[in-house]
Amino acid sequence: MIDADVKLGRNVRIFDDKLVNIFGCEIGDNTFIGPFVEITRGTRIGRNCKVESHSFLCDSVEVEDEVFIGHGTTFTNDLYPRTDRQVVYLPTKVGYGASLGSNATIVAGITIGQHAVVGAGAVVTKDVPPFSIVAGNPARVLRQFPSLEELKAYIHKRQATRK
Repeated sequence: MIDADVKLGRNVRIFDDKLVNIFGCEIGDNTFIGPFVEITRGTRIGRNCKVESHSFLCDSVEVEDEVFIGHGTTFTNDLYPRTDRQVVYLPTKVGYGASLGSNATIVAGITIGQHAVVGAGAVVTKDVPPFSIVAGNPARVLRQFPSLEELKAYIHKRQATRK
């Protein structure tokens, strides 16, 4: 279901509008939304992003352009959820070109830097520096690079050795 108050950019591709729950958010041009994704009010997703299946993006999440969100990624928006008080929404930001691995959990109130790579299953509880690779529970910085070129070179080298 896609609520009437959702702002969709040009060429947004949604796998099947019957297999998503999208409310009061903004989705930028050329973005793909997979099946069984929920995006709630107050969330903004940039241009040319990919949100894979079974992901949950809650209130107060900002995703910049060119971001990849892997299958089953979950964002939280309240550090101390309780039934006896109103939710305290903490803004969370995912920087330009970042990549979030499948089943990552992103805890409320953090910033993931541009082109950062979050490993599959990571639990991100602190800010992630730009051009870094983080993994684990809690996520920790495994590598940090001074530039996008050096990060890409490292990734390409690692992928070549896995063949």
